[in-house]
Amino acid sequence: MATPQWLDERQARAWQAYLKLNQELYAALEVQLQRDSGLSGADYTVLVPLSTAAGGVLRTRELGTEIGWDRSRLSHQISRMERRGLVAREECSEDGRGSMVRLTDTGRSAIEGAAPAHAETVRRFFIDRLSKGELDTLTAVFERLLAGMERPGV
Repeated sequence: MATPQWLDERQARAWQAYLKLNQELYAALEVQLQRDSGLSGADYTVLVPLSTAAGGVLRTRELGTEIGWDRSRLSHQISRMERRGLVAREECSEDGRGSMVRLTDTGRSAIEGAAPAHAETVRRFFIDRLSKGELDTLTAVFERLLAGMERPGV
């Protein structure tokens, strides 16, 4: 087994700042969503791709891939959202083994109502605190890091 290559002080500081920012930003967005719309961050995460999909419907597998969730987590979240009338599950007409998730009228109203305040919160805590150059740099860095990601266990 190779000797671990520990982070130096500069690297550790950058990593810890990123982790703290991620935690604080996520918490601020959760509070805002719950307060202003009654949606959770998980609700919003599911509703966004459905709201932009053709006909407001996606295969369950495609939805899970798009938001990066495993099948179990997505299934539990969809069940909670179904009980509240935000989404509906349907059988896949093309493949009896697959299932579809459809955005309901209630779900569309919820995402359309939540999106403006959510976007304002993202602006206030992230976008507006960066110069155009910093935003371009962060975008390039984040996209490069995402392109190099491998899923655990791969």
